[in-house]
Amino acid sequence: MLEIKDLTVKVENKIVLNKFNLTIKDGEVHVIMGPNGVGKSTLTKAIMADSNYKIVSGDIVFNGKSILNLTTDQRAREGMFLAMQNPLEINGVTNADFLRTALSSKYEENVNLYSFIKKLDKAKNELKMPDEMVHRSINKGFSGGEKKKNEILQMKMLEPSFIMLDEIDSGVDVDALKIVGDNINLYKKEHQNSSYLIITHHTHLLKYVKPDYVHIIEDGKIVKTGNYDLANKIENNGFSFSKVVIEAFDGSGKSE
Repeated sequence: MLEIKDLTVKVENKIVLNKFNLTIKDGEVHVIMGPNGVGKSTLTKAIMADSNYKIVSGDIVFNGKSILNLTTDQRAREGMFLAMQNPLEINGVTNADFLRTALSSKYEENVNLYSFIKKLDKAKNELKMPDEMVHRSINKGFSGGEKKKNEILQMKMLEPSFIMLDEIDSGVDVDALKIVGDNINLYKKEHQNSSYLIITHHTHLLKYVKPDYVHIIEDGKIVKTGNYDLANKIENNGFSFSKVVIEAFDGSGKSE
């Protein structure tokens, strides 16, 4: 589904990603871990064509074609989705209006109101969101957990095939995290070819959404790939011990 080839990205004249490579196949869940400032969020922003992140060299191939010449909205129409670490508040635009407009843009035609309400009610109920939340301004006055649920609501409504979750587990209490995790798993079951790139510092979400691969980033590139065991090792030892952790694992994520 996604292939990143020797991607070098500059932010404010500083190289953040340096010849970064990653391949994600249909149906796979990949996790990126690493300390602050190593390029985790930069990767998602570059994939979604954020103008503040300049691609110096390399390529991003989605479903067999380069997307470097596509704008953010064009990439979204292709089926790419980013749940942001710090979702924006947009006063005066309700969740319902935003989602219906987004769906109309995706399908290039007006969305039937009855079908939209039926789909929105189903997604809202699965996320245990109160009715009034969909009629409030986007994220205005929402708690951390409500904002992250709202990101998952957008995912469920827009039905992307490639989903990036940037620290979706941060600022979320235990109950909200379980709801978020359960809904990601439900979405995976309903959309079996969908693929995921999860950015996180912890294993909280990974206890619900099991990864196929865990990657550690240092100095703007992947330095080790393993499985869930590797994520647990990082959780237990911290990133200050990452070099020791890396040396202690072989390519399968099992300790040598």
